[in-house]
Amino acid sequence: MEEERIGLFIDYENLAIGARDDLGIDFDFKPIADALAERGRVVVRRAYADWSSFSKDRQMLADNQVELIEIPQRRGRVRKNAADIKMSVDAVELAFEREYVTAFVICTGDSDFTPLVQKLRELNKRVIGVGLKASTSAMLPPACDEFLFYEQLGGVELPQRKREPKKKRPEATVAEKPKASEDMAALVTTTLAGIQRGANGPVRSSTLKRSLLRKDPTFNEADHGFRAFGELLRHLAGNSIIELTEDESRGDPVVDFPKTGDDTKDFDLLVDVVGKSGRQALSGLKDQLRKRQSDFNERRLGYSGFLRFVQAASARGVVSLKWDDESGDYMVSAAD
Repeated sequence: MEEERIGLFIDYENLAIGARDDLGIDFDFKPIADALAERGRVVVRRAYADWSSFSKDRQMLADNQVELIEIPQRRGRVRKNAADIKMSVDAVELAFEREYVTAFVICTGDSDFTPLVQKLRELNKRVIGVGLKASTSAMLPPACDEFLFYEQLGGVELPQRKREPKKKRPEATVAEKPKASEDMAALVTTTLAGIQRGANGPVRSSTLKRSLLRKDPTFNEADHGFRAFGELLRHLAGNSIIELTEDESRGDPVVDFPKTGDDTKDFDLLVDVVGKSGRQALSGLKDQLRKRQSDFNERRLGYSGFLRFVQAASARGVVSLKWDDESGDYMVSAAD
């Protein structure tokens, strides 16, 4: 694949003040530079601010080959949006004049840049956002192809906050961990199932990652304790949730659901039970199956849990599985 050529635009006041006020640290450009180096070649680097307010930061940015765009503040006049307008105009101009620039990185948390993001995507440019959690508008991340939170980037060192020692509560830790793992596994498996229903060939890990980011631009495997997406997939494969077929020549493994035993009859049983009620909550559904077939056991079929069994049925298109916020449970219905 041809590497991305990236244009980087930084709303410096937004990031620098946010890092100082929200995180209690000085803004450092290097974590952003390292994250972008993993995604492509940065051909344009520009930062916008009234640099008289950030005199100490100028050398740090110059050392990282960032072009400083001066937005002077006129005495007695409010110019809140001056940097926003200049930065937006320059980004759109670059999109038209430099067609080889394939991706734009917009570093800000300001919702005023949402129209810029939408316009760049309309021009067939990939857009990555960078901002701080506390100061990023809820409107901005969904508009991007990918959104990175600055405090989660490698190399950002947050100050240690003093906390009073607490007594260990292992039972609480054990109860909380599976819940996050279930959510993560459900997101991956439902996304994989959706891709498989429309794909003509095998699904590779890179395709799965792109689809996850389209669903949630803030998706980051590091939030679940994994250093890379491949490590997350290997974890799921080790728990028989998915199956990986390595391709050393491409370094992009094929992702599939595990091959299990003859579960056709059990899928038919699931469809029959769900079909009678039209829509059934996942909790309690297993008991309904056992009332019809007393020896039903998803583990006998090779599934690590009942949710895995229903996800496999969803992947094969025999039922539909969707999360319902109102009931706080998965809802299972007959496939369309």
